[in-house]
Amino acid sequence: MGREFKVLKGLNNGFSKAPKAYAYTDDDAIIGSSFYIMEKVEGIIIDYKVAEQRKISATEFPIIADKWLSTLVELHDLDYEAAGLGDLGRPNGYVERQVRNWSKQYLKAATADLPEAPKVMEWLDENQPKEYDHCLIHNDYKYDNVVFEDDSWKTINAILDWEMCTLGDPLMDLGAAIAYWITGNDDPIIRQTFPYPTMMPGNPSRLEVVEQYAQKSGRPINHLIFYYAFGLFKNAVIVQQIYYRYAKGLTTNKAFTNLDRLAELFFKVSWKAIQSERIE
Repeated sequence: MGREFKVLKGLNNGFSKAPKAYAYTDDDAIIGSSFYIMEKVEGIIIDYKVAEQRKISATEFPIIADKWLSTLVELHDLDYEAAGLGDLGRPNGYVERQVRNWSKQYLKAATADLPEAPKVMEWLDENQPKEYDHCLIHNDYKYDNVVFEDDSWKTINAILDWEMCTLGDPLMDLGAAIAYWITGNDDPIIRQTFPYPTMMPGNPSRLEVVEQYAQKSGRPINHLIFYYAFGLFKNAVIVQQIYYRYAKGLTTNKAFTNLDRLAELFFKVSWKAIQSERIE
């Protein structure tokens, strides 16, 4: 909680798309836990239900995607030192730590022997980039984590959910984003579990998102398969962790019953991308 407040306060020094943070306390006596207060941001958050209700058309989604992606590039170009966030993370060795730590998390949460899991982890370990840029990254950048001003889709008022923000490789941010970029050609189980509006007509493909990011940012996109495969791997670990809690009786939500199958599917898709060297 305190870390996210620090991120917002830093971003308030020059980045207009972070909600204003007003106060933070770790005094448990007030509400029973630490908390911070930030401004309420008015606007439109696009999830699948909202997109259906608003009947967002195939001519609107290219505008939405373009502004969404331009905002990610704007974040990656931010001078984090000037914002007072130079001590937020350790950018050197970031990719190596991510591969190692997420692999450890998966092994702790594993409930079955999935043939693709060790293959993916081994490949990621052996094929990770050794040299890369570093900048401030969001780590959970999706349509439903930005607030559009109105349905002209020309302005994003704020990016939300900064708890995973750190200093690291900007292409890890892009890889995570395209791993969440569900399309109509993806497996039905993935589409049902993550019914994102990216599936709707008019949205760019994953490859088009990557190409547009490269054009807007001026960054070469090397090791694309690694970043996409790692994004899928991270998705697999997250849903496996939720399933582990369900299998151990630590949560009783029936919606988690088949998340182990989803984790397995993410591993399969990741391994297929590695073998085919394709992200579509």
